[in-house]
Amino acid sequence: MSDFIQPYNNDRSVGLLSTPINTSTATKTFLSNLPLYRKGLSPLLRGLEVGMAHGYFLVGPFIKLGPLRNSEYATIIGFISATGLILILTLAMIIYGFVTYQNEQKLKNDPRLQETILFTRNDWNQFTSGFFIGSTGGAGFVFILLRFIF
Repeated sequence: MSDFIQPYNNDRSVGLLSTPINTSTATKTFLSNLPLYRKGLSPLLRGLEVGMAHGYFLVGPFIKLGPLRNSEYATIIGFISATGLILILTLAMIIYGFVTYQNEQKLKNDPRLQETILFTRNDWNQFTSGFFIGSTGGAGFVFILLRFIF
């Protein structure tokens, strides 16, 4: 191996390599400032922030690439399409939370998983609720901007 790529923590049995990109201070700082890993946020606020970003960017492709892109109804159809996708994503998150956290006690008692568990079942439900509210709000904000301001 080269000098720049080493086994993670000098342990060859771990399936991860330390590179200048994934172990740099800039990368660690960037990742620690994402809403999922930022300290001091409740799961609801994490979901709101993630949802607002996704909802804001979901409307544009439906407006610009949808089948009614050249009509006067492109913005409303883009908003409705983005809201439909948000509903599908929220349903997928609900199903994921139900399946993942049905054996919550078993997850809590496993010492290998203590550091990797981000949410409990209640936290995941709050995160999902925040995602739905934030993403529909973000999509609605873009719709208002595009329809009435620009």
